[in-house]
Amino acid sequence: MQSKGFIKLIAVLLALACVYQLSFTFKTRSVEKKAAEYAASFDLDHQAEAEQHYLDSVQNQPVFNMGFKSFTYKECKEKELNLGLDLKGGMNVMLEVQVEDVVKALAGDSQNDPAFKEAIAEANKALHDGSSKDYIGDFVKAYQRLSNGAPLAAIFVSPDCKDITLESSDADVEKMLKSETDAAIAASFNVLRSRIDHFGVTQPNIMRLPNSHRILVELPGVKEPQRVRNLLQGTASLEFWTTYDANEVFPALNAADQLLRKELTAAAQSTGAAEATETTEPAAAADTTAANEGLLAQVAAADSTAQSDAAVARSRFTAEEHPLFAVLDPTYAGGAVVGSAYKADMATVNQYLAMPAVRELLPADIMFKWGVKGDPQKDGRYDLYAIKVATADGKAPLDGSVVVDAVEQYAQRGAEAEVSMTMNGEGAREWARLTGENIGKCIAIVLDGYVYSAPVVRTKIDKGTSSITGGFSIQEAKDLANVLKSGKVPAPAKIIQDTVVGPSLGQASINAGMLSFVVAFILVLLYMGLFYKTAGWMADIALLCNVFLLMGVLVSFGAVLTLPGIAGIVLTMGMAVDANVIIYERIKEELRGGKGLSLAIKEGFSKAYSAIIDGQLTTIITGIVLFIFGNGPVQGFATTLIIGIITSVFCAIFITRMLIEWVVAKWGSISFSHKWSENFLNNTHFDFLRVRKISYVVTIVLMLLSCISFFVRGLNLGAEFTGGRAYVVRFDKAVSAEEVRKNLGEVFARQADADAASISFEVKQYGNENQMRIVTQYRYDDTSDEATAEVEKIIYEAMKPLYSYDITFEQFRNTQTDLNGILTADKIGPSIAQDMTWNAIYSVLFSLIAIGLYITFRFKRWQWATGATVALAVNALFIVGLFSMFYGILPFNLEVNQAFIAAILTIIGYAINDTVVVFDRIREYMGLYPKRNLKENVNNSINSTLSRTINTSGTTLVTLIAIFLFGGETIRGFIFALIVGVVVGTVATIFIATPMAYDLMRKRAKIDKE
Repeated sequence: MQSKGFIKLIAVLLALACVYQLSFTFKTRSVEKKAAEYAASFDLDHQAEAEQHYLDSVQNQPVFNMGFKSFTYKECKEKELNLGLDLKGGMNVMLEVQVEDVVKALAGDSQNDPAFKEAIAEANKALHDGSSKDYIGDFVKAYQRLSNGAPLAAIFVSPDCKDITLESSDADVEKMLKSETDAAIAASFNVLRSRIDHFGVTQPNIMRLPNSHRILVELPGVKEPQRVRNLLQGTASLEFWTTYDANEVFPALNAADQLLRKELTAAAQSTGAAEATETTEPAAAADTTAANEGLLAQVAAADSTAQSDAAVARSRFTAEEHPLFAVLDPTYAGGAVVGSAYKADMATVNQYLAMPAVRELLPADIMFKWGVKGDPQKDGRYDLYAIKVATADGKAPLDGSVVVDAVEQYAQRGAEAEVSMTMNGEGAREWARLTGENIGKCIAIVLDGYVYSAPVVRTKIDKGTSSITGGFSIQEAKDLANVLKSGKVPAPAKIIQDTVVGPSLGQASINAGMLSFVVAFILVLLYMGLFYKTAGWMADIALLCNVFLLMGVLVSFGAVLTLPGIAGIVLTMGMAVDANVIIYERIKEELRGGKGLSLAIKEGFSKAYSAIIDGQLTTIITGIVLFIFGNGPVQGFATTLIIGIITSVFCAIFITRMLIEWVVAKWGSISFSHKWSENFLNNTHFDFLRVRKISYVVTIVLMLLSCISFFVRGLNLGAEFTGGRAYVVRFDKAVSAEEVRKNLGEVFARQADADAASISFEVKQYGNENQMRIVTQYRYDDTSDEATAEVEKIIYEAMKPLYSYDITFEQFRNTQTDLNGILTADKIGPSIAQDMTWNAIYSVLFSLIAIGLYITFRFKRWQWATGATVALAVNALFIVGLFSMFYGILPFNLEVNQAFIAAILTIIGYAINDTVVVFDRIREYMGLYPKRNLKENVNNSINSTLSRTINTSGTTLVTLIAIFLFGGETIRGFIFALIVGVVVGTVATIFIATPMAYDLMRKRAKIDKE
């Protein structure tokens, strides 16, 4: 009785803990609903900003009073149920720190050594093809071989490497390089974390992946993916530069414009008449004074209309009369900005200004840098800044390492924002000198070669604290503050994979997931209640407790709920009743054996424990492997699966038993079946072992067919395993895959002609008839933003005619502002694809080995493990073969991706559960009936567990079919694999695992007799 009281106390405490944890989720939803109602009074363009403003205002205000403590909105948000990217929308980014650049920086001028260059190239190759992850070790070995044993110390000895002298050994240098690399990666991680923390995203996740140079960043709900990419990758160097005033540079630019006009005119004339010659006088600054004044007058006249009519402003400077100003419009010049250009014209401007003849007209110490983004008030043009190189070594007077802190804030007057920046002592002294010498001029803040801001110096700043203004919005000020705070980053990080999920697809995923959850839940409840009568309804109550506990534990652990995670919960429900089925079938056996109700209940639970624990532990093993080798949604699935198994065992063993004993104590009896289900599969005497040779032949034939299809057709590998880009595109009307394929083929064909290479792509309907999934490997080895933009531009050009309205490129690629266009974008570099491929192979192998070892340990015979492992391998290979045979034929996606690997591992865990139950009964019968021959015991064991096998598979299939039908397109292929796996796994247990273990044990028995 004391133990029962303790269990009740534990159950009550767990329930209270879950209520406590889940209450924060309900409260944050309530606050966010009020924010949405507040924002509804604003116009559409400002609703998002108003909603965020409301949430920011209550960020640190108490919103939830629990009596013993009040919680702010921020605290509630930190404790709420986290939704994954596929449910909430957002961005998942994998960055790789460029260790190569760290090594080169430490080598200094010695990096021009041929052996050094080749060693770096070999280390890069080993890293990118996945053959090694020890970059420094590979570099050191390659250099030792290529340099014929020359000492590494000679390359790396410098004031920056204080621990290295000419006498240092190669081992010392390798140790130093690894230490410096780790420090650089750690610093990059801290920089990225600092930026993410100030980015304004709720519940961000940034994680350094162990034993790699990679950093994973997850940003749920982020609405500006390109801004995220720019901010995360803007990590090369932060610099402060003095500048020229536009008036100082304009005469030289005007002279350059006139020079270009004459040279371009001469070139055109020489092209038209090859024999004709024309003598022109060189342009000189003295001869352009009048032209300067005239052009300045034009600029002044145009200035009043330029802001409102960009086309008129641009037309004032024709390419024939003013080739430079036609592309670099001086209308917008002012401060350090010498002109503005459209993005398409920026390359032309760069070419003009790099011409030797033009450079001769410009000051020797001038350098031009573009602004980081186009200005909406200038029709999207980018500003060009005139930078003054005032130092002898050509470096910036100050870099970001002197910045201690920077914070955005509203100005004391007005609604504009400003940035307050603080420098250290060394920086403050140089900053005082710099600002004192440049009063009235601009100082440019440059990151990665782009100007983020160029504020005007109003007075000398001698205390190291500055206020930067410039008409910023609070978001722009926040971004600038993040840039300043990042400082000088020691190692650049490059995006090698990113996934963008639009919130529209996220909401659709939530709806689909919840519908599948509700339908599956109702079906399981009805199945148990109808089959096991009163005891079945008690199991349903325990199942409700299981779901409640599972959600509470997920919140407590800070786990992220994803769409595969919801599938994991639903699948857990199907598997949870498995324990109840085992228990109830055991109790029914005891009752049929003539035992009283109370004793039958006690014996039923007691005899079921072994099979339940063994079966669930093997499933947990696969869940752990999934969590270790998977990422993102796959880890979400593994998390819910593991937690769900633990809570389901607790509820089945303790909660169900308390409920049953309560019913018996109150009414004196309880029913475990209806009349029609009482003897379901109870008196079967099928000789399963007699047909084992037939099952072996069928298995071999199926494996051969799978292998043939695998080698002939191959697999429909996702971008995760090949590298490339995958997009889900939504149209405003129904389209056919053939239309999309035809248009895309034509555009890619033109591109292939230009690149002299064929371009592979794939198009499939994705869900509704107005959604298509496009996968391409074009430029898969280039993960830069420029390559991504090029691919998206190609897809846009192909898809544009299929819309019934004139969709712009920005609307097409921005998932946040338009209901149509790109819904999700997934980019995976070749190195990450290689890693995923090996991780998938390792995960399956490790699961099979781990389960084989566990079965050997528990059943004390290798024959059991061999039969079980072979059956599991057959099941996995058959599913792989099925995906190979039927991709492109079945009307849903059969892509081999991370979710597919998760399905394989889940099936391995599920199928072994069924096998363990049968093996456990065989072991029991061999102990109870030692005089019976092995064949009789095995057949009787299979027949006696047949009802449990069919019922467990039935409840699991019911839930899986519900998810398949209602869970949405994103996980349909995943669920199809699970459905096939449940069916094949059940059959394999009876016709492969058990017969093979029997044959091996029989053979061993004969050997022992001999």
